[in-house]
Amino acid sequence: MVVTGRFALLAALAAALVMFVVPSVAGMLGACAVLAMLLLIDVGLTARADALSFTREALTVVRLGRGTEVELAVTNIGTATVRGTLWDSWPDSARAELAAHSLDLAPHTRIRFRTKLTPTYRGDRVAGPVTVRLFGPLGLAGRQSRVEVPARVRALPAFRSERLLRSKVKRLHHLEGRNVANTRGQGTEFDSFREYVAGDDVRSIDWRATARAADVLVRTWRPERNRHMLMVLDTGRASAGRVGEGTRLDGSIEAALLLGGLAAAAGDTVDLLAYDRQVRAEVSGVGGNQVPLKLMHTLAGVTPHLVDTDTTGLVRTVISRVRRRALIVWFTSLDGPTVTEHLLPALPTLTRRHRVLIVSVTDPEIAAAAADRSAVYEAAAAETVLAERALVQESLRRRGVAVVAAAPDQLPEALADEYLELKQSGSL
Repeated sequence: MVVTGRFALLAALAAALVMFVVPSVAGMLGACAVLAMLLLIDVGLTARADALSFTREALTVVRLGRGTEVELAVTNIGTATVRGTLWDSWPDSARAELAAHSLDLAPHTRIRFRTKLTPTYRGDRVAGPVTVRLFGPLGLAGRQSRVEVPARVRALPAFRSERLLRSKVKRLHHLEGRNVANTRGQGTEFDSFREYVAGDDVRSIDWRATARAADVLVRTWRPERNRHMLMVLDTGRASAGRVGEGTRLDGSIEAALLLGGLAAAAGDTVDLLAYDRQVRAEVSGVGGNQVPLKLMHTLAGVTPHLVDTDTTGLVRTVISRVRRRALIVWFTSLDGPTVTEHLLPALPTLTRRHRVLIVSVTDPEIAAAAADRSAVYEAAAAETVLAERALVQESLRRRGVAVVAAAPDQLPEALADEYLELKQSGSL
């Protein structure tokens, strides 16, 4: 039971009346009896919370950095008018605009309330209970209760690099010769025959086709299609490092989304694995236009775990899931000790069966510190880090492993360009 300011005001007036008109014990007891009677009558006539029906969408999806509205529908299924106040609570990370909503519902009527949310991080936010405070007809007292109305808001990755997808797909189509501005002669998969013209490579002449035709015919090629790609996200301790406005994992996810969308447009099968000491998330056998959306929903709740990544277990898991030759895109850190002790010993097992591409998010502040000669010691430390990173990259390239390392805002485009180069050269 709750009381209102109106009851407090009435009690103050009763106290003043007793003090100045009937200053006695009987007067005090009489005033208390009247107040108690009014209170009980008002509470008795107050509608119950079970006279209200609450409904709303079980799942609302929004991109990180954008706002959305969650609608709560309240229906009076009772026979009396319901008056009161309602609060719809959400976790602090949902950035809800919490406000009290007034209720004044006649029987068998419905009202809708909207709460604006702006999540601050990826993942699901579960709604808290709906608090309802109902008052009696006198407005002196009422009942307060909490009602569970299940709902979630899922904050998907921002995917700011989506604006680059169309231009990268257009470049891919140029490589495949799908439009007027085609580039014949590139790629490794047979496409079609055409007549020989001066300047063509004589090695591309198909003598059998020429024997059946009146002209000399040459073969044309296109980049490989229908290949298999597995993206592996290291969600261990190193992925929790802060780079720019987010973590290394956030930068890796942004690049993985662009790469996944581009690979799907190229006709490849896209798989994804998030791993540290166990599988945290997995996408398997996805293709077509639904790849970016599927990846965003899967990666929405993936967070770094403060454990050292089990590289051996990761490689074992990859091999067990990928039977035929594939492109393995491994998002991890290029710290010297980590690469030397864990990554390099595990790579030969993968490179014997698959094409491996290592992707790493670099900190632009290190390069900025190396260029700032006013702070000599900081610049020297930054130069040491950059030199160590260069040695690591060169060591990986000598083992036949391609490396893409860039700042978070540059990594998605750099990775997409590397993928297109691999497609064009037939290295997949």
